[in-house]
Amino acid sequence: MNQDKRKLVLVGTGFVGMSMAYTFLNTKVIDELVLIDMDENKSIGEAMDLNHGIPYASSNLKIRSGSYEECRDADVVVITAGAAQKSGQTRLELTMINAKIMKSITENIMKNGFNGILVVASNPVDLMSYVAWKVSGLPSNQVIGSGTILDTARLRYLMSEYLHISANNVHAYMMGEHGDSSFVPWTSAYIGCKSLLDLLDEKHKDLADLHEIYEQVRNAAYEIIDKKKATYYGIGLALNRLVSAILEDENVILTVSALQQNEYGREGLYIGVPAIINRQGISEIMKIPLTEVDQNKFNQSCDTLLPMIKEINQELNYE
Repeated sequence: MNQDKRKLVLVGTGFVGMSMAYTFLNTKVIDELVLIDMDENKSIGEAMDLNHGIPYASSNLKIRSGSYEECRDADVVVITAGAAQKSGQTRLELTMINAKIMKSITENIMKNGFNGILVVASNPVDLMSYVAWKVSGLPSNQVIGSGTILDTARLRYLMSEYLHISANNVHAYMMGEHGDSSFVPWTSAYIGCKSLLDLLDEKHKDLADLHEIYEQVRNAAYEIIDKKKATYYGIGLALNRLVSAILEDENVILTVSALQQNEYGREGLYIGVPAIINRQGISEIMKIPLTEVDQNKFNQSCDTLLPMIKEINQELNYE
């Protein structure tokens, strides 16, 4: 990575991508931001709009529209592009459409000599991260999906509200697929240095409350979409956090979609797990103890993704 000039390329200038881009105006993490979109006028207009805020921003960020050639010397490329689910369209149909889009985007990125960290936020993110890894040929540590990073933020927020404790002191993770089969390993959750379950016992809190909080997290996206048609601010900030962790070499633990290599007894797929993030991308997948119940939940989450991975491999024919 070029430590003198940190460059981020964003592929996809929709709500999610531009929410992330906007956050960088007020964080001094990157020096250069390049926007790529199939609709070149859209990326030009977005770059203009962001640049007009520079006099009031806390960073002197250089922003412009560009082409895939800009990936050649980029430190990080973030992909948020993809088709939205249409009425009556199945998840598998959407997956196949977006898998083909992801394949094309990744090929365009790689043919320009990119060798940085590839961050995938397009949905379904675990499957799209897998496609990006397969097509790019990059080491798996250099291909990171946003995974359950937003789900975990929602969990920490709701837990902080419930316990009246800063979210910074809530150490709990959403794991598994970024979807309905995600789960929380409550036995590995801590408030500060104290076990969450011990704390709840001391405070005579009902354990049923935890399931209600989990359901609120799981259903949050549906509720937001129902009320305002899309979610983008939360994931925009989450992507900023992930990119910052990479470029600042933070060695911070974030729940990202990472290639499984038997850390939790499964392999050959991307799924949300806690991992140490630094300048190399994924430095290490954290192995936390899972109860038999939680291990079964993790396996079920993996089994949700594996049939679609098989379909994608047959459709894209890159194996």
